[in-house]
Amino acid sequence: MDDIKVLFRVHAVQRLFEREISAKKVRQALENEDVVEDYSEEMPEPSRLLLGFQGKRPFHVVTSENPEEKIVTVVTVYIPDPNKWKKDYRSRR
Repeated sequence: MDDIKVLFRVHAVQRLFEREISAKKVRQALENEDVVEDYSEEMPEPSRLLLGFQGKRPFHVVTSENPEEKIVTVVTVYIPDPNKWKKDYRSRR
């Protein structure tokens, strides 16, 4: 991941502060690549939904990727709603 540039959209930075999730934990989620959903077929640039943890608290990261330029953009970060996600945080209800 050292050769990949990570950009955070303003929206993502706002959500990090609101949800008390550190940028370091988001970077760890990017490195771990625990892919929940892959939206590569639906978007002009490959996009994915990743699972990460801030302590024991799960969060999802939506990314947009430009593999040619080796850039990953963090679009948003959110806490998965237990009414919409199963306990594994990888499967929708």
